[in-house]
Amino acid sequence: MNLQLLEIYTPRGFLNMEEIKETFPVVAYWTFEETEERMLTKVLLETNDVEQILNYLEKLPGSKNAYQVMLLPVQTFLPREEVEEVDKEKDLERASRQELYTAVEVSSHTSISYMWFIIFSSIVATVGIIKNSPAIVIGAMVIAPIIGPVTAVSFASVLGDFKLIRHSLLTSLFGVGIPILVATAFGFFFPIPTSSSEFLSRTDIQIIDVIAALAAGAAGALSFVKRNEGALVGVMVSVALLPPAVVFGMILGTGKWEEAVVPFLLLMVNVNSILLSAVIVFWVSGIKPTNWQDIQNANNSRKLSLLFISSICIVLVTAIIFINFI
Repeated sequence: MNLQLLEIYTPRGFLNMEEIKETFPVVAYWTFEETEERMLTKVLLETNDVEQILNYLEKLPGSKNAYQVMLLPVQTFLPREEVEEVDKEKDLERASRQELYTAVEVSSHTSISYMWFIIFSSIVATVGIIKNSPAIVIGAMVIAPIIGPVTAVSFASVLGDFKLIRHSLLTSLFGVGIPILVATAFGFFFPIPTSSSEFLSRTDIQIIDVIAALAAGAAGALSFVKRNEGALVGVMVSVALLPPAVVFGMILGTGKWEEAVVPFLLLMVNVNSILLSAVIVFWVSGIKPTNWQDIQNANNSRKLSLLFISSICIVLVTAIIFINFI
């Protein structure tokens, strides 16, 4: 049983904890008098139940500026309570929409550190491909922070937050564009590493590449909703995006435009497959707004996103089949 602690600062009498406890599955709560006008209420909840309380607070009349909430992880809670067998049959445990939105908003912006990590990972990946060193290429994947903004695009699409979609798209384009520019510079000064298997493997494309990208996107989205953003999942997503971008850029640097078609196609296939599977995972996870208008916008945005990305994937898969049979 994973637990989280809500610390809620409110005016006196703002919260009726007895009513909340009867309505929502609260593990425990404590109240403290901070000042004559304000109170601190600490509410212990299972992770899956946090979003219900936060949604309840958002809907309270006059609550926009009336309270402040901090969400804290809980490593352990004693004494342990017996967990009923039915608890094991709950839906996928995930973080609250509010917590995920905060993480996504941070990932959607281009920061100085993000820029330098992208540049350094691009250089390392290019060198690894030239030297035909899988270890160096994998090392570049570890430091490449690509998973954040790409995941943010899918998450924002599910919520219908067009401002967040715009920011995430710009950051994602930056994260893919920089490796292409870096590799183009290398391709201009260094010969194409035709003996490198790391290079050659990105100049061939098969249907199975689509399956790998779909799995990578689903794993990335699943790790995000569970707030278990391990480095290995980020590496998997980076493997699907960074090396094809580097190979595409290196070929562009040599001016051989026709040979750049396959790595460009591989890059586009991987990007769209990751976005498609992430949108589906977020949708199935039940992430949605609370008020009626936002729900309508989210439904329209999700349908349009699925239609648009699926259409592009179909076109790209058709191109893959065409390339493999000509």
